[in-house]
Amino acid sequence: MYQLILMIHVIVAVVLIGLVLIQHGKGADIGAAFGSGASNTLFGSQGTGGFLFKLTGGLAITFFITSLLLSYLVSVQYQKADQQVIPQQTSVPANSIPVPVDNSKK
Repeated sequence: MYQLILMIHVIVAVVLIGLVLIQHGKGADIGAAFGSGASNTLFGSQGTGGFLFKLTGGLAITFFITSLLLSYLVSVQYQKADQQVIPQQTSVPANSIPVPVDNSKK
C-alpha cells in the first residue's frame, strides 16, 4: 500500500511540475490582445488557461492527499515499531573491566 501511494505521489509530482512549466504567465496574455492568433488554439478561443488551471488544481489536491496518506502510514509504522519490546540483557557481569594482578611479590 505504501509503495503504491508513493509511486502515485512521485508521478503526480512530475506531471504537476510539467504542467506548471507548460503554462504561460499572466504577462503572456497581453500578446493575445495584439493579435497573436489566440483563436486558433486547440482548446478554443480562451486558450488552455481554464483546462490547464483545473488540471493543475486537481493534481495539486491529489499531491496533498498522497502527502497526508504517506505521512499517516509512516507514523503508523513508527508506532508499531515503537510498541515492539526489545529483549534486554538482565544479568550484567560484576567486573567487566579486567584488572591486572601482580604475582611477582609473592
